[in-house]
Amino acid sequence: MNRQSILKSREGVSYVIPFILVTCCFALWGFANDITNPMVKSFSKIFRMSVTDGALVQLAFYGGYFCMALPAALFIKRFNYKSGILMGLGLYAVGALMFIPAARIGNYYPFLAAYFILTCGLSFLETSANPFILAMGDRETATRRLNFAQSFNPIGSLCGMFVAMNFIQSRMNPMSSAERVSLDQASFEAVKQADLAVIAGPYVAIGVILIVVFFLILMMKNPVRKSPEEGLSGAFGPTVSRLWQNRAYRNGVIAQFFYVGAQITCWTFIIQYGTSVLMPEYIGRGMEPGIAEQTAEKNSQLLNIIAMVCFCSTRFISTWLMKYFRPSRMLAVFAAADILLTLGVIFIGGRTGLYCLVGVSVFMSLMFPTIYGLALGNVGNDTEIGAAGLIMAILGGSVLPPLQARIIDMDVVAGLPGVNVSFAVPLICFVAVLLYGLSQSGNVARASE
Repeated sequence: MNRQSILKSREGVSYVIPFILVTCCFALWGFANDITNPMVKSFSKIFRMSVTDGALVQLAFYGGYFCMALPAALFIKRFNYKSGILMGLGLYAVGALMFIPAARIGNYYPFLAAYFILTCGLSFLETSANPFILAMGDRETATRRLNFAQSFNPIGSLCGMFVAMNFIQSRMNPMSSAERVSLDQASFEAVKQADLAVIAGPYVAIGVILIVVFFLILMMKNPVRKSPEEGLSGAFGPTVSRLWQNRAYRNGVIAQFFYVGAQITCWTFIIQYGTSVLMPEYIGRGMEPGIAEQTAEKNSQLLNIIAMVCFCSTRFISTWLMKYFRPSRMLAVFAAADILLTLGVIFIGGRTGLYCLVGVSVFMSLMFPTIYGLALGNVGNDTEIGAAGLIMAILGGSVLPPLQARIIDMDVVAGLPGVNVSFAVPLICFVAVLLYGLSQSGNVARASE
């Protein structure tokens, strides 16, 4: 496979510049995802809430994905992928800039509204960008091409984690959660307003960057134009019926729901898990509780960044390995590895369990784009609606974190720390991904006979 077959159409139209600009969008939504994950812990502390209440951030965040995916698909079907990306960037920017009034109001719910609008934009972006990349070249290399573009998503995620750690968490007031509860109302309001201003700053900055990217893509020549047959592939009802009867697609949506749930729970609650492991150590060394908690949170986020570096590196490696191994079999093997590591998180615990949790990211690396590519591999002209179903499956990132948070709030379950037992949630998710990988390996094997 040469470079020309990936980035040139049969008519010789260049995909290079559009590919680069659209791939930048993968990094932009990665930034949003991973600057947001640590905010569950931050908002819980700022507003003196339980972990379950703080997890409403993820409910609002991934709820926006679910609610807007189908309208985004219908919009793209009516217009084109480029228009969908522009709409996504616009909504993303509006949501990010809404952090200014939310911080001034000083209430939790305006932030949830901002997250919801922001992720309505991300839903447009993902519903548009993934099939856009699949269309930029030969169908035979589409899954590899999408894996390559998706490799830049964790680069954005790394930037989000870095900003969260160095421009939010380290600049917030170092008071522990217990110390904040004991504050009088006036002191509490002063600390809260200062911390909310710290949180809003990076979101406003990314809003400005989004406006710049919006105009760059607006000026970009659209290299992928659907034929009349593609634009009129059938009424909505029959399209959904065809997709539902497609077993690879239907099971792919289910697998994607569980994968996204696993990814978000692991990356969100590594902060709680790491704090539960590290904070007692730091207090034992003589640190004040507030400093010990802040240091434990910061070091847990540092481990999350290391996990993301591993995730990013392995995605490039696994994309290369797909030249030699079937994507479906690699998906099954990687899911099995994550099942073993998650069992270590639950039952071994301590620093070893924490390192197992870092290792989970290594094997999550290929899952999202591989499930996406396998599910859309044979849907034909139903791609736009099919893509929407896979983006709606991101609802797993909304539904499952509050479930895990409720287990964490139980403190002790069956003699184990609640935070350890809570990782049974991603464990079940990885079992679902394993089953999908095995089923698709069987389908490929039977097709080749």
